[in-house]
Amino acid sequence: MNGDEGPKSRQHSESLEPGLSAASFGPLKPKRVRTGCLTCRNRHLKCDEAMPVCVNCQKSNRKCERGVRLNFIDLKVEQPPYLLPPVDWQVKFQDESRHIASEYVGGLERYAKLGQQVVTPPREPDVSQPDARPVPRLEAASSLVPQRVTAVSSPGPFRHATASGGPDPHDGLMTPQSEKNGERDYLSSPEEVHYMEVFINEVAVWMDSFDGRQHFGTVIPYLALKSPMLLGAFLACGVKHLTLIDRRSYKDDKALHYYDTATTQLLRSLQNPERDTAECATTAVVLNVYEIMSEKPAVRMNHIAGARALIRECKWDARSTGIGAACFWLNVGMEILSCLACNWATAWDPDHWGVDPEDSIAGVVGDEDVWVHRIMYIVAKVANFRASIPPLQEPSAHDEQVRLQSRFAEWSQLKTWCDTWNIHCPSSMRPYAYLFDSGKRSCFPHIWLIKRSALVGRLFYHTAMCLLAQINPLLAIRDDDEEARKVQLHHAHQVCGIAAHTQDHGVASIAIRALAIAGSVLTERHEQHEVLEILTHIYRKTGWNLKRVQFDLKCAWGWDIATASPSTQTSPAATTTYTPASVSSTPPSARPTVNPLLAQADFTQPNHPYREWYKPPERAEKSERSGGHGHRNSFSSAAMWTY
Repeated sequence: MNGDEGPKSRQHSESLEPGLSAASFGPLKPKRVRTGCLTCRNRHLKCDEAMPVCVNCQKSNRKCERGVRLNFIDLKVEQPPYLLPPVDWQVKFQDESRHIASEYVGGLERYAKLGQQVVTPPREPDVSQPDARPVPRLEAASSLVPQRVTAVSSPGPFRHATASGGPDPHDGLMTPQSEKNGERDYLSSPEEVHYMEVFINEVAVWMDSFDGRQHFGTVIPYLALKSPMLLGAFLACGVKHLTLIDRRSYKDDKALHYYDTATTQLLRSLQNPERDTAECATTAVVLNVYEIMSEKPAVRMNHIAGARALIRECKWDARSTGIGAACFWLNVGMEILSCLACNWATAWDPDHWGVDPEDSIAGVVGDEDVWVHRIMYIVAKVANFRASIPPLQEPSAHDEQVRLQSRFAEWSQLKTWCDTWNIHCPSSMRPYAYLFDSGKRSCFPHIWLIKRSALVGRLFYHTAMCLLAQINPLLAIRDDDEEARKVQLHHAHQVCGIAAHTQDHGVASIAIRALAIAGSVLTERHEQHEVLEILTHIYRKTGWNLKRVQFDLKCAWGWDIATASPSTQTSPAATTTYTPASVSSTPPSARPTVNPLLAQADFTQPNHPYREWYKPPERAEKSERSGGHGHRNSFSSAAMWTY
């Protein structure tokens, strides 16, 4: 054993390096890297300190960065970040998560219901007080208009736009026109300016015939700068009027372009549940006006029922204020004229308008709109009463007597309302001057009414009285009643006198229908000729087709009409337009009960308008009563329809 251990011991000792003892053997510590790269240090790897690129950086294809010493921190000094100033764009964030979730079953239910956010819009002064804002702000706003425009025209209209309907300077006014959303600060195209001037001066004047504040002519045009589809509807009406007046210089192509564009934008908005229903309703009302002015409107009546349905969706009625009231009264006013022409009953029951005809208010100057709306309600009730006349008598004499008594009681109530309106209306609704012999070549008295509200109210009043004298249930079988004839002639002369001597063509649509009803009872030949001259004068001013009205009057007068049929008349400009006053009366045997054009004008009906595009708004409370019962209607998306 000793001999064997000797060689092994020697071999082991020989394997030891010189200078090392056995006590130095133990766990070897890793060598600490002191000149490794920063890349390996950040990756928490051991660097082999190879130069110029270590093995780890070569394998991972990384940049081998090195510092001056071990504790060196790699810092990069750059220019601090800053926001670029806006030039011609605006950023708007829109949350579409709910819309995306609604495409999945049960997706929308996972979101909590949105609470109504009470947003206080910036207070805008009344349009009747253009100097309500501080003067320095107005001057700053007017200075934003290009100098070339300011040099040509006074900056007054731009100051008025800022004070009346313009947005806040921080909401787009400080930047040029936004091409993406179509919002503008002002019109800059000479062509569009011309069309807009025509609309305001020629079309909006009769659209505002039921609105004392004249929203369509003085308020909504400013708001249309922020609504491309509403602006397009205005421009379409302006071009359409030019085509009616001067067909040689203006064609329908431009009007159709604006109309189709506005219609497309409206239908696209109706597909958005987050839309502004007030903006859509106002646009539909204006597009309906365009259709009324158009050639062969029955083919293009796309918005007559849609406008009514959107008005109902906004819950606008007679108690509304501002733009809601303007749209409501224009819509029902056009329906009244159509029902008077076609012997229809109104689709919207006047008892549901929110008008109290027996409300006793003092006839104070300044409340003219209230009295105009009240007489419109009475005329609508008279039209419904006339449309409900049964063509045949009851088979039983007793039943016929009961029916006559019931209808006479209703007739007496309508007559009482008319008399009360005439007695209690303010002095501003009465003639300022009355001349039986005006010195002019006129058969009718010269009746001077200063305010337009007085013109509208008096025309409706005398038309209602003339109709009531014709449809008295107890005098229906006595066509030769002398007293009824005198009443009819008296009110017919009043209507003709007002229409013959007024210079306000804003009441033309009402005057046409009043002349068609009152003129039919005239018996004197020279009076009949003057009525035709009045209608011709209105045609020259408006371009509306009145040939059918003249033809019906000649039939009522018993003229020889063998060569004067409307189908044989050749005036191109006179046979291509339509107004509520140019609808022919239907035969008594084919009287519809309710206006068929508006019978389905409600989104709750199965055949409601826009049914291929319409989607119910998710937040209907946003427009609920906007403009009704003390609320002020507004386009909530822009917070600027605060009139």
